[in-house]
Amino acid sequence: MIELRGCFHGGIYSVDPSLVKIDFSSNVNPLGVSKIVLSSIQKDLRSLSSSYPDPECKDLKKSLSDYLKIHCECINVGNGATEIIHNFARMFARGKVIIPSPSFCEYELASRRMGASLILVPLKNFNLDADQIIEKAKGSDAIFLCNPNNPTGLLYRKSLKTIIERLDSSTKILVDECFIELVNGSNRHTMIRNIDEFDNLIILRSLTKSFGLAGLRLGYSVSNPRLAKKLASGQISWNVNGIAQRAGIVALKDSQHLTRARAIVKKERDFMYGNIRKKTQCFSPFKSDANYFLIRLTNHNSSTVRDSLLAESGVLVRDCSTFSGMGSKYIRVAIKNHGENLILLNALESIES
Repeated sequence: MIELRGCFHGGIYSVDPSLVKIDFSSNVNPLGVSKIVLSSIQKDLRSLSSSYPDPECKDLKKSLSDYLKIHCECINVGNGATEIIHNFARMFARGKVIIPSPSFCEYELASRRMGASLILVPLKNFNLDADQIIEKAKGSDAIFLCNPNNPTGLLYRKSLKTIIERLDSSTKILVDECFIELVNGSNRHTMIRNIDEFDNLIILRSLTKSFGLAGLRLGYSVSNPRLAKKLASGQISWNVNGIAQRAGIVALKDSQHLTRARAIVKKERDFMYGNIRKKTQCFSPFKSDANYFLIRLTNHNSSTVRDSLLAESGVLVRDCSTFSGMGSKYIRVAIKNHGENLILLNALESIES
């Protein structure tokens, strides 16, 4: 029998939800759901709730096709990006699988469920060592690469392309870009434009994170049509509900919502990084490219900090001790609006005093 390691997530249900006033443990768009998305859902809620959804998500795929400027045949839609991760594992990750560590725990869980032989490759100073990854990946069936990485928030710029270019074409590559749309200059960093160049490449995206649709669960993948068809063969029928499909279609039309969110993330991330460094001694923030960042703890362990912040201020942060190889000296915090970020900053100062 396969022994499965647990996969732990942030979010208010990771603790007693009644204690949470502000959730910094989940990394979603700081503006939340677009007003035009809410308006569209509210207007047609009865029909969306009472009718079966389109099992092929044709209208949503067309919207994604227009948004990304790629063919519909290259797109698969999932009930959150996590469904696609597990589907990828069922299709491609049954043998030797490479996962940099630390990274998102669902890669490991999905692969273990398939009985895969896992090789966790430690990051060096939270960065990919291309030569090490390529050496370890010889003869592998699949590799998971998260860009920007979770929980570090760092983009892999040159190393990612180097790895993809040098891996054997028989190794299927899942590049998780679920947070990339909240990164400044995301179009320069995405690998979506490379799916025709590498026929073993699948890109994963999340409307959950980018457009604040966490409760609706909506993700998608982009690959060449052959791989897309293979992934689709493993999906269940009606995997994405009608409300989520409508929300995705409308959200993709509101480009200004995402533009405003990126600006807030950049400004507030710089604000939080600078002020935590200046105003605290026990909390050392790391630079990040994403809408979240790591903090190293010098005098506390991560579970104590999480519990203290929650009890004293109603603020929930992500205890990173459940990430492979992280230990008990790191927390991760999402970027929120300025008022909420000030509350977190004051709460960190309060713990220290």
